Amino acid sequence: MLKEHRHLKIQRRMRIEMALNELNVCYHAEPEDASDLWTSGVVCGQVWTNYPRGHFYSMIIKSQNMHMEGNQTMNIRKSNEQDIERMMEIYAYARRFMAETGNPNQWGPTNWPPEQLIHSDIKNGNSYVCTNDSGEVIGTFYFTQGKDIEPTYRDITDGAWLSDAPYGVVHRIAADGSEKGIGAYCVNWAFDQCGHMRIDTHGDNIVMQKMLKKLGFVHCGTIYVEEDNYPRLAFEKV
Repeated sequence: MLKEHRHLKIQRRMRIEMALNELNVCYHAEPEDASDLWTSGVVCGQVWTNYPRGHFYSMIIKSQNMHMEGNQTMNIRKSNEQDIERMMEIYAYARRFMAETGNPNQWGPTNWPPEQLIHSDIKNGNSYVCTNDSGEVIGTFYFTQGKDIEPTYRDITDGAWLSDAPYGVVHRIAADGSEKGIGAYCVNWAFDQCGHMRIDTHGDNIVMQKMLKKLGFVHCGTIYVEEDNYPRLAFEKV
């Protein structure tokens, strides 16, 4: 009897996982009551009806602009001039974090990025912020996409790019450290917009390198940037 009950429980869990995968929804922890049912509604723009609900301790909704984990929500929106002060605070925090984790030369010596550049990013529509469920800005980055969109990526040494197709690029990514996974969420969001992405980081930025590899990016070679003479490790994901 117990063996049969366990078998039914496993089958029920598999049906729940299949249903949630169709909705682009993931959950962590087993439902307490899989006999209950959802009523009709919409999740991530897809219609669902009578899927097992249960009680989920942690849920992540994979939509283009929203990320939910437990009770915490992250959102991506374009930056505006009212965000400048907060963005510069986050960049100051990022410079301190880099120095404390063995990467003092990427942004520190040049006090990168300059506020004037952020104003330009906003004006051109390429600046984004990540907010939490209270609407507070907790991260920021530059994103754009197109054919050969980044001039400094045209020359790559010690390797080669994986694809010559149009791509997206993220620069100036930083988070305030208030929540786990802010940087990864921003990078994943950017990749979802383009499906082919390139990004670079300093050789001493071990934290960023580990995150990129974890997200499926491949180290392709070395590029050089305009703001300093330090080489950058070039990564790509297709």
